[in-house]
Amino acid sequence: MSGSTTIEQGTAGQAAFQLVASLLDALDRPLLVADRAGRLLFTNLHAQDSLRTTGLTTPEVNLFPDILHTDRAGILSQLEGGEQEVNLPLESSAGKSRARIRWLPEPDWLVVYIEQVANEAPADEAEMRQTVQDLMQEREITYRNLLAAYLRLQEVNRQKTVFLASAAHELKTPLAVMKGYYDLLLSGSLGKLADRQREMLQESKESCDRLVRLVSMFLNYSALESGKLVLQLRENDFLDCINDLTCRWQDAFQRASVKVEVRVHPDLPLFRFDYQKVQQCMGNLLDNALKHTPAGGCVTLSAQPHFWERRVADVAPLENRRRSEDSPTNSVLVSVSDTGSGIAAEFHQEIFEEFVRVDPSSSGMGLGLAITKRLIQAHRGKIWVDSELGRGSSFSFILPKKAE
Repeated sequence: MSGSTTIEQGTAGQAAFQLVASLLDALDRPLLVADRAGRLLFTNLHAQDSLRTTGLTTPEVNLFPDILHTDRAGILSQLEGGEQEVNLPLESSAGKSRARIRWLPEPDWLVVYIEQVANEAPADEAEMRQTVQDLMQEREITYRNLLAAYLRLQEVNRQKTVFLASAAHELKTPLAVMKGYYDLLLSGSLGKLADRQREMLQESKESCDRLVRLVSMFLNYSALESGKLVLQLRENDFLDCINDLTCRWQDAFQRASVKVEVRVHPDLPLFRFDYQKVQQCMGNLLDNALKHTPAGGCVTLSAQPHFWERRVADVAPLENRRRSEDSPTNSVLVSVSDTGSGIAAEFHQEIFEEFVRVDPSSSGMGLGLAITKRLIQAHRGKIWVDSELGRGSSFSFILPKKAE
């Protein structure tokens, strides 16, 4: 296994192309897209079948002389003169048909629908056919509107990601300078501080630390969205990772009058994981627990070896699947529990989505749990929550010792 793992995501362009192709193939009539010179750019499945039956399968097929049997200039002059649609009768060995030609000005494309013209029918049947045609036309319009909305949303999402990344990069350097000055002042190197001064500087430093975490969160989110996040997988000591994290959070818990307990199994193994990213995940969970635990409450961080059995097929009987006491462990189970207000069951899945906050009055952007979930999944692990209203919450995640 290499020293880094890259999260890959499909591009929006590929998804949009697949969506367009499936929508156009779903139409029950031939559809062709050509440029103004008549060169075919796209044909759906029905159009391909129709062209094969008439022997038009060469790449040199032109829309105007070979398919519509008409002059190009006449059609273009009508469309550019304001006509929304030009109807052109066609005749072939399969019978009479009609070509409905529309112009898309922005890409300068011609869209041609070919539909069969039925023989004269009674008035009731003709009315029914017209109703069906109207419904089909409405469906086509709906497809086009949905496609346009989808592409607009993709562009808005891209712009949002770019903005978050740009803003985070601009804030990162000045915040690092501010944090350095706070540490220098609090160390007493520039002179002795009064108790009130030290208290005010400590509060300011904690606010600065929160901003640093938000900036780091934005950078990780933009990297996740663009598929550019790289995990630095190295063999690390998980106990050192937890001790380093809890030391940095002690002051925040003391100021909030919330007790923090750390329960770490002494036999935690050395294994490969991204030290900073896993520490960020635990920090996000501690931050949430601290925000939702009242003064006098307690937050518990625990970690222990764990056997994670992931079976998706050929499930053995329950008695055979039970693990004996001496079965080897293959992962680490981490939990952060609090004595706060708890979370209703209907929000247990929703809270792991981007920009979701169960309590609108709480601080934060609603990104912490979403990023935590994606970072844990990048390690091939999983995360979940156990909680009830009024009984606190327990967030747990599993990290496998070997990413499969």
